[in-house]
Amino acid sequence: MSTTALPAAVYVPVPRRASGFRRWTEREDVFSWLMIIPPVVFLLLLVGYPLAYGVWLSLENRPVARAGTFVGLANFIADAHDPVFWQVVQNTFVYTFFATVLKMVGGLGLALVMNQDFKFKNTVRALMLLPFIVPTVLSTIAWMWILDPAFAPVNWFLRYLNIANPGPSWLGNAHLAMMSLIIVNVWRGLPFYGITLLAGLQTISPELYEAATIDGASTWDRFVYVTLPLLKPVIYIVTMFSVIFTFADFQLVYVLTRGGPANATHLFATYAFDLAMGAGQLGLGASVALAMLPPLALIIVAMSIYMKPNKS
Repeated sequence: MSTTALPAAVYVPVPRRASGFRRWTEREDVFSWLMIIPPVVFLLLLVGYPLAYGVWLSLENRPVARAGTFVGLANFIADAHDPVFWQVVQNTFVYTFFATVLKMVGGLGLALVMNQDFKFKNTVRALMLLPFIVPTVLSTIAWMWILDPAFAPVNWFLRYLNIANPGPSWLGNAHLAMMSLIIVNVWRGLPFYGITLLAGLQTISPELYEAATIDGASTWDRFVYVTLPLLKPVIYIVTMFSVIFTFADFQLVYVLTRGGPANATHLFATYAFDLAMGAGQLGLGASVALAMLPPLALIIVAMSIYMKPNKS
């Protein structure tokens, strides 16, 4: 009597039905909001609260270690009648304009050079970042020594060539102090421009340059009609960041000149700090700090309209 072996039972797992909450969180619109909410809350706590508190301070007469009294727009009116405030406005625009233009031109030239093939290219690129990665205070102290009227290497060189004896006081003269600040800012910000624009240059296809060369385009024509249009989005982004950082600069100016001589190099941030911490007028300091927001916003909007590439 033969027996037939029965096949072993195959276990097929039955998928568990997802709970209603899990199905709800897996929806695309809900999941995207769940990912956005944490950083938004973080920004509100880190940026929103200080900004709101600064606005409230600007509406108060708030000396240090004393309770504030609400004065409305009195602090802003006082700023408008303060000649030093308008000097600060002029200083900030001059400093931002010249530093940004020089960094843009120098950074573009640096990126074009770094985009070529030469020996030790990677080493040079790495060394180029040194001014940007060195702490601002440390590099600024080094520049204080470089620009010192008695021991400055610059003045020694001028005396050696019989160009100036004694050398000029770079940080003691109003015009030279502002020029020195711009030079140091350009030195520090040039690597940021150079590396960012270099990354943009490397995304441009060499075939476009070959096609332009075949059509008879010169080196200048290839730069104007191929490089610049394709690099315009990167230039827009890096210039916008540079304007924001330069307009609100504090460390470099405060360490190098502390706003002197005679307020010739005070910017919004340094003047606000001096009013709030030096003079003990927290309300006035907050109003000066907030006064930089409208012109900065207008600059960013104007840049966006003028420089933002067309999507058509």
